[in-house]
Amino acid sequence: MQFDRSKQTLLLEGREYSREDILIMSTELSEDTSSFLKELLLFLADWFDENSFMRVQTSGSTGTPKVLNVRKEQMMQSARLTCEFLSLHAGDTALLCMPLQYIAGKMMVIRALVAGLNLLLRTPSGHPLVDLDRPINFAAMVPLQVFNSLQVPYEKERLSRIAKLIIGGGAIDMALEKEIHSLPGEIYSTYGMTETLSHIALRRLNGPLASSSYVPFSSVRLSLSTEDTLVIHAPLVCDEVLITNDIIKFNTDGSFVVLGRKDNIINSGGIKIQIEEVEELIKPSFPFPFAITYVADSKLGQTVVLLIESEIDKDWINNEIALRLDKYQRPHYIFSVTHIPMTGSGKVDRANCHLLAEKLLR
Repeated sequence: MQFDRSKQTLLLEGREYSREDILIMSTELSEDTSSFLKELLLFLADWFDENSFMRVQTSGSTGTPKVLNVRKEQMMQSARLTCEFLSLHAGDTALLCMPLQYIAGKMMVIRALVAGLNLLLRTPSGHPLVDLDRPINFAAMVPLQVFNSLQVPYEKERLSRIAKLIIGGGAIDMALEKEIHSLPGEIYSTYGMTETLSHIALRRLNGPLASSSYVPFSSVRLSLSTEDTLVIHAPLVCDEVLITNDIIKFNTDGSFVVLGRKDNIINSGGIKIQIEEVEELIKPSFPFPFAITYVADSKLGQTVVLLIESEIDKDWINNEIALRLDKYQRPHYIFSVTHIPMTGSGKVDRANCHLLAEKLLR
């Protein structure tokens, strides 16, 4: 692996580009250059400059997006950890089909630079495999891209030919995980955040090694806070000890299960309701986008709200909810909305879902 940025080269679509090549190309952009290639070249120009830090943006899925200054050395260490865990080697094809605005896309490029992977470029979309009919050693996607690919037979066949696939950026529901389980290759759910420069743990989703638990990298030390949230000490990729909002349960072997987020708990009349748990329970009934959120309530403190991106058939919805949820989990209000609020990285925007529900209740 190459950790000297001045000596790194990028293998792009089978052609090797030096640092000097890339810096020249980034200054000679034309109207014919695709927008995603422009984005890549400008990112690489930042990567190859003299600055040892790089600015990265959080997704804002649970709050206001923020910009972090991270060390490029730590980004390379994160790339190394992933490539070693997945046994990726120089020349392996790696599909970049995620936005370069966020850490997931950036890290695919850094992995290619550090490990000598052959980067295949596809403009981010819901169907990244629509025009890519060749074997892929390694790819990273969000759940929606995987779901969409599974709906189209020839895209599903192409998905099944990916040797190693990591899925991040959002929750993987039970139905999607069930469909993934029978695919060949190695498919993983990732656990991490912008502050950890992508993932620090992986969970196998398919085959005989499939598990509900995440396995952390060997260099990562994990513990619990007083509120049972995960505490991460990952000195290779982050200078600070991170206290997360993720409520987790450790297994005896050091792996862990994510139960939900502390800030996604609705306290209704003293009963704590985990938003993710409720969404997972009703997901099989709803073949359309939806989200669980809450509004303030004078009697209960907070009460559950269901937002649905569909016309409401209240009788049918209430019947489905009654079948799948305990009484205390059932929404007091159900609103039909034009769009479920989402972040730029494709996650449910929890803060804006709450604001929308409060507005609709007025």
